[in-house]
Amino acid sequence: MYLKVNKSYSNFNDSLAKNEKNDCVVRSIASACNVSYRTAHTFCKENFNRVDKRGTNNMNIVTQMLKWETTGIEIGEKKLSIRVLPKQETKNKYKLHGKEIWRKKTLKSFIATHKQGTYLVMVANHALTVKDGEVLDWDTNAYLPTRKVQSVYEVIDNRVGAQLELF
Repeated sequence: MYLKVNKSYSNFNDSLAKNEKNDCVVRSIASACNVSYRTAHTFCKENFNRVDKRGTNNMNIVTQMLKWETTGIEIGEKKLSIRVLPKQETKNKYKLHGKEIWRKKTLKSFIATHKQGTYLVMVANHALTVKDGEVLDWDTNAYLPTRKVQSVYEVIDNRVGAQLELF
């Protein structure tokens, strides 16, 4: 069992990307927002207080995403809307011993229920992008479909005709 993984996540042709590490949030922002690696790197440094080669604190991401849900974001030349997905979209409801319980969706089950749209997905100690049912992540993570989804942020392009753009 594996996921289809788009290689654009790991193939940023930028000297900054080649010298970075712990940059999954930067790569996810770049691929979700269709901006360059450098633009996403600067954005994460300014908005998430990311330190080079040190990763990004999840609490900073959560705080900013909740704020941007009402205000929207501007990254590079783009104006985007953010939607923080509620529990009903990131968890599955089960019956256990007659009681209803909520359990985190796996990445595979999230993709099955969200085949359209662009999502910044947080799993344990990692961030990735799901775009129209395709995972944008490291190639080696194609074999990890059962990772539990921690939180998800939908990235919505506000431009008229944005979905029709090919290049």
